[in-house]
Amino acid sequence: MLWLLDALERDPGRDQLIDMLGRRVRALPLGRVRGVLHGTWLGHPVHPMSIHLPIGSWMSAAVLDLKPGRSRQADVLVALGLAGAAPAALSGLVDWAELRREQQRVGLVHAWANTAAVGLYGASLVMRLSGKGAKGRALGYLGLTAVGVGGLLGGHLAYRQAAGANHAEEVPHVVRDGWHRVGGVDEFPVGEAVRCVVDDVPVLVVRESGGEVHALAERCSHLAGPLSEGTVADGCVRCPWHGSVFRLSDGWNVGGPATAPQPAFDTRVVDGRVEVRLPLHEVPEAPYGSDAFTETSVDGHRPSR
Repeated sequence: MLWLLDALERDPGRDQLIDMLGRRVRALPLGRVRGVLHGTWLGHPVHPMSIHLPIGSWMSAAVLDLKPGRSRQADVLVALGLAGAAPAALSGLVDWAELRREQQRVGLVHAWANTAAVGLYGASLVMRLSGKGAKGRALGYLGLTAVGVGGLLGGHLAYRQAAGANHAEEVPHVVRDGWHRVGGVDEFPVGEAVRCVVDDVPVLVVRESGGEVHALAERCSHLAGPLSEGTVADGCVRCPWHGSVFRLSDGWNVGGPATAPQPAFDTRVVDGRVEVRLPLHEVPEAPYGSDAFTETSVDGHRPSR
């Protein structure tokens, strides 16, 4: 199974279709609804949450179909699942359009399986309402099988390919507490994004015209895009890969598709040199019996641009 899924990731046979569909999805005039569908308001993608209604309804219908005299209740559940499938599909579609190519290849087949499930459950409902209960139940079980295939591929997307995961979550657990020197003030041109390294973690540093210095985790929380190659404007930085916008002062994600903010660092200037540290409330407690987070590190890496 793993070999088949890996082969699916590497197969370029559907790339032209992916490009065409991706352009059309990104061109949809959704406005602020796009951010709602991504889940920027929730702090993580909406799609995994929205699929519970159709899957739960169809699973319950399958159980009721095993009991005699429960056909009407099962019919209602099949219809409810079909109603819930549309918003779930739309939220998944806008997320899919902003993924890496390997993720999109798996996601396209995931969508095909779920589309097949919706078609089978639609036909099942028609058969049920036409009095052909046996055929309706058979189509329902075929639909549930397609849902299972779609779920397998969705799990691969989320847990193997890390689609929808926060790609900056590990920063507070890797960077040690204390102040870290990242370079001289003159090494940070005003208004430009400069990439530094602290405890092997890339950090974005921006000096403003008033002398204030901001520092964020440099890898975008959406899909680890290099923020140092993005654009800085209006107190924010825009990711060059998928356009997520983060506020420099605190890392807040003011524009999707990123649903998680960037880890932000405290900054100070000492003797003409810029130092950064994790805010004290973000420094994890050291494991019992460990001094892993008790040392204060001063990193000598020079900024790379």
